[in-house]
Amino acid sequence: MKFTVSSSALLQLLATTGKIISSKNTLPILDYFLLELADGELRATASDLETTFVGSIKVDSADSEGLIAAPAKLMLDSLKEFSEQPITIETNDSTWEIRITWKTGEATIPGTSGQSYPAVQALGDEKSSLTVDADTLEDGISKTLFATADDELRPVMNGVFINIEPDKVTFVATDAHKLVRYSAEVESGQTASFILPKKPANLLKNTLAKETGEITAEFDTKNVLFRIGTYTMVCRLIEGNYPNYNAVIPAANPNRVIVDRVELLNGIRRVAVCSNQATNLIRMEIKANRIDLLAQDLDFSVSARESVAAVYEGGDITIGFKSTFLVEILSNIETPSVVAELADSTRAGVFKPVYDDVPANDTLMLLMPMMIS
Repeated sequence: MKFTVSSSALLQLLATTGKIISSKNTLPILDYFLLELADGELRATASDLETTFVGSIKVDSADSEGLIAAPAKLMLDSLKEFSEQPITIETNDSTWEIRITWKTGEATIPGTSGQSYPAVQALGDEKSSLTVDADTLEDGISKTLFATADDELRPVMNGVFINIEPDKVTFVATDAHKLVRYSAEVESGQTASFILPKKPANLLKNTLAKETGEITAEFDTKNVLFRIGTYTMVCRLIEGNYPNYNAVIPAANPNRVIVDRVELLNGIRRVAVCSNQATNLIRMEIKANRIDLLAQDLDFSVSARESVAAVYEGGDITIGFKSTFLVEILSNIETPSVVAELADSTRAGVFKPVYDDVPANDTLMLLMPMMIS
């Protein structure tokens, strides 16, 4: 095949699809892009067997069509050194050599036959479909992804659980220490669910950041396919039953404190420097009009204390949390103020954003406390 294309457009295509390529592939062919030229459109496919990412761009001109596997690292390293300019790519169907020419020079890269490249996973006949706004899907994944686990014994917790109801879609992630639930109003007219693995979820989040409009997801019991503009992602789902997350969310926490999110976040970061490196424990002493943050490491004789103004309804309470988890939760809430609902020092705390108006979505973040000695 032979075609001319913009160097920056080709780099963006390969850089986006290439994020799925693993550093340690089980098959040598997975270190390659599958490039296919047909009807004036170049399709680039990358895969790690579990997930396949396909993107396409229009070429400036095409002399002949074809199919070839191109080494991913060499292609990306070469294209990164080009300024924006047209380049011509020509492949030899017998030697699989890839020849790249530009205004002032040329390069040759060894390719291989694309016939052995793994096929895209096909969906079954009994598939379901969901159409959702790109911003809603990005928010749902972004707000929950950080709470997923790395648990070989419970693989269902290593992804984002997407629960579809007739009038809303709920995204859930938990690692047994923290839990995030994000719900958005979506008219789906159906009831279904699936667990999206962490790696494709992260790739999907990054791709959605550049998209607007509606995204279509088609899924069956084993795979899900997302259509995102000129890109298509197909990935294998995590099989199994997701835990009953609603059962661990406290129905009523009598103590309620509202605090400036950024002040609390910065206070925790300052105090956490003196926390025990093994536990990262921070004590929160919550009183009438303030939160006292305390941390200490007896092994190194360091300690820190800071007070943050707050509005509090309830009796005095002292509770301990892991500072790194607190920072993650507060960093993933976008409102200026946050409300924390607490029961006692042994029960989970619930963190929610505080909105001026009634939002179209609902965010809840739960964090298990740590034992205070």
